[in-house]
Amino acid sequence: MASSSEEPSNLHESPSSPTQPLLTKSYPSPSIDETLLHSQQSNVDDHTQFNQISYNFGPRPFKDLTFLIFFLLFCLSTFVFVIGVIVWILVLNWHRIELTINIIGVASDGLSRNLGLFGVVPCLKLGLLVFYVPIVVFLVFARFNGSIVVKESKGLYKCGWKQDSWVPAYYALAILTMLWSATIMFEAKAYVTSATIAQWYFSKDDSTPKRKIRSSLRNAFGPSAGTICFSGLLVCIVRMVRAAVDCARDENNSGIVNVVLQCCVRALLAAVDFLNKFTINFSAITGEAYCSSARMTYELLRRNLMSPVFVETISSRLLTGIIFVLSAIYAVVVCAILNGVTDLGVSSYWVALLAWLLLMVVLGFFVHLLDNIIDTIYVCYAIDRDRAEVSKADVHHVYVQLPISRSARTPLNV
Repeated sequence: MASSSEEPSNLHESPSSPTQPLLTKSYPSPSIDETLLHSQQSNVDDHTQFNQISYNFGPRPFKDLTFLIFFLLFCLSTFVFVIGVIVWILVLNWHRIELTINIIGVASDGLSRNLGLFGVVPCLKLGLLVFYVPIVVFLVFARFNGSIVVKESKGLYKCGWKQDSWVPAYYALAILTMLWSATIMFEAKAYVTSATIAQWYFSKDDSTPKRKIRSSLRNAFGPSAGTICFSGLLVCIVRMVRAAVDCARDENNSGIVNVVLQCCVRALLAAVDFLNKFTINFSAITGEAYCSSARMTYELLRRNLMSPVFVETISSRLLTGIIFVLSAIYAVVVCAILNGVTDLGVSSYWVALLAWLLLMVVLGFFVHLLDNIIDTIYVCYAIDRDRAEVSKADVHHVYVQLPISRSARTPLNV
């Protein structure tokens, strides 16, 4: 009995005791300090299993160098190919480029002998603006011609303004007058420039006639005023029809008939515009009427196997490209200087853009004047060739290299 009363009650006795079964033996619970120490050791062991990731502030070696070299070679080959194509085109067409430069040089020499055109042409544009002032004022005041009427809308009555019936018609008339006046001014500028250059071209022994610009202005706004107005009317009609064709094209009118009509209209407008360009030059030189000048210009160029396509192309596209490149270079230089010496920030780019636009306008005026001179000298050279005369030997030396008309070549002897 004594032995039964002394049964062990300690839960932590030795596991070798026969009184405790194996499945129910207990283990000592770890303390809180031991648990924290074990967790810290496990965290250290987990961190040491990975590489330490941090920003590399030191010098770095090149990685994947093969792909970088491949990309650089690809870019270099692309640029070399493009430059090679450009050089190849320049080499094949060097005779045309040289001829173009010589033609521009001849026109520049003619402009340097008639510097008064730099003052006359802007005055013509200023006169157009002065002419526009009363028309614009009348357009503004025309809106106030009408009366107050009562209008009904959804059972409600309110007052409204109703213009007189003649106001829309006056608006249309005023706008057409402004458009026609603008084309007349451009044709008058071409007439004065052509007449002035022609007097210099046909003068003997490099003797410049006196008051040539004054006589050109007197003829432009005197005996040849009707010719200039008629030429301006044709140009105005061509511009309006071309604008209507462009609007019809923007509306995405499908159909083969519309496409064919647009192509035919564009070809007709281009022919009229092209013929008018040299007709006004011929009229300024000879004083003939418009229709007679158009017919005589065509016959003059046909008799001498001369095609004005080459001259028209170089005087428009090449000179336009020159002013665009020069203006872009000027804008880049202005932007670089402003960023270097000032703290304008984003405003420097706006200043460079304005400088680019301003230079485009100035050079555009100069190039357009030079374009008119090139066309005038071309017609003067054709007149010289038709009469078997040489008024300016340096001009003949350059213009004799122009290609002949493809549509009027002599047949081959077989």
